Amino acid sequence: VLEGVPPTYETYDRYRLEAMVADWRKQWKKADSFYETAAGLTTRPAGIYNNWGYSKLSRGDYAGAEKLFRRALEHDRNMFTAKNNLVLARGAQHNYSLPNIPMTQIERAKLLYTLGLAAVKQGDIETGKTLMREAIDTHPQYFEAAVRSLETLEGGRGRG
Repeated sequence: VLEGVPPTYETYDRYRLEAMVADWRKQWKKADSFYETAAGLTTRPAGIYNNWGYSKLSRGDYAGAEKLFRRALEHDRNMFTAKNNLVLARGAQHNYSLPNIPMTQIERAKLLYTLGLAAVKQGDIETGKTLMREAIDTHPQYFEAAVRSLETLEGGRGRG
């Protein structure tokens, strides 16, 4: 796709693609520059900020990722992917509190579950279990994924 766009043709799509290619090549300075340029070339940069944040997350720059996910949400407060990624970035920093962002009850349950998984990944098993229980209790319906994960962590015991 990128080969079809002349190098002198400066568009949002070109810089977005260049950023993704630079990410893939682990050329972080280039990727950051391309993401920044792409964000400046659109009136709806939420997706760019989310992708850029994910790039930072994958590099281990959790604080930088958190800032970019928040920026994405400033432009699109309903973007669940950015909300979920924000929670992942916070969890990677052992911050297991939900951010102060707008969310539905179902989103809250899903984000608590994501935080629980992040806590388990960080080795904070008891915190992870607590967050999963809270996710199950928060969700207005049966939350099968959270129930299964919690049962696995508790050694196969059902909640009783």
